[in-house]
Amino acid sequence: MLGGLLALCSAATMAYNNVCARRGVLTGTVGQAMAISMPIGVLIFLITTLAIGAMNLVFEFSTTSILWLSVAGIIHFVWGRYCNYRAVKAIGTVLAAPIQQLNLVVALGLAIIFLGEAVTPLKVFGFILVMGGPALAIRKPKAKNLPISSAADVEQAAIKVATGGTPIQPAPVFEPKYAEGITFSLLSATGYGVSPLFIRMTLDSDNVSMGVAGGLVSYTAAAFVSSLVYLRPGQFNHALSVGREAAKWFTLSGIFVCLAQMLRYMALSVAPVTVVAPIQRLSLVMRLVLSWFMNREHEVFSVWVFAGIFLSLIGAIALAINTQVVIDNVPLPAVLIEIIKWQWWWQ
Repeated sequence: MLGGLLALCSAATMAYNNVCARRGVLTGTVGQAMAISMPIGVLIFLITTLAIGAMNLVFEFSTTSILWLSVAGIIHFVWGRYCNYRAVKAIGTVLAAPIQQLNLVVALGLAIIFLGEAVTPLKVFGFILVMGGPALAIRKPKAKNLPISSAADVEQAAIKVATGGTPIQPAPVFEPKYAEGITFSLLSATGYGVSPLFIRMTLDSDNVSMGVAGGLVSYTAAAFVSSLVYLRPGQFNHALSVGREAAKWFTLSGIFVCLAQMLRYMALSVAPVTVVAPIQRLSLVMRLVLSWFMNREHEVFSVWVFAGIFLSLIGAIALAINTQVVIDNVPLPAVLIEIIKWQWWWQ
């Protein structure tokens, strides 16, 4: 129960991080986003670790545990985050979201292979839907589709012309860069999918404070590796040249992504990957709602995107739900009950 609640809170803060990042990359660069979000993450984790009295837990980690946590941090916070920022800049957070759902398939696959978690018919069904969702979402429209806000602007402009008024200028149409966006969405899914395995291998306990301490180790390792980039000539000055508007959104993104990751580490310290990872997929719906209100003119909204997101969400629920819960609450024929009870383990 606690692990599921923490995962849900992580999903909410992660959604807000994504829409803030989207606003930031409109005027800033991916490198500037990384330069701002990394130090913020380390600082928040450090303050929280000290506040809850968990600093001693950091020094109780074995060398092997520190290694795995560092690897998880580098894969997730450097590789995964960089690719995510590139994807969001190219195609927007709404279109990238269903493709990034594939990180759930990666995470659960590794958990089944290396952590001994079982495969069930529900998980197979969920896997098919999660794979099918992105295929629908990334369908290119036959004709150029205006974002909803832009279409409204055009209509209003036509009315003004017809009545002798001064027409307004419609908002510029967002043109997704599909090849770049799909590529980096898939790459970010690998980073986000692999990291839970290393975290769960290290933080398999009932102590959420251990999750905060583990997150500090991961974030510190990721920040160190990320900082090496700024040793190159011109990179540090480029990071400092970020505009005020982009800096504001990157700062908000850094705060919310740090809170999301802290909650995620805490959830993984008390619950298995097969519970935490699917629940976090609810951030897909939260991201869609927030993007509608905050970034409507900078995103792609279409029937295919909505269909892909819906399929991915149903698949995530199927992957997350316990088979016994379905048996207890859904009236099913005896034959079907026997089928969904099947379980397989990786040999």
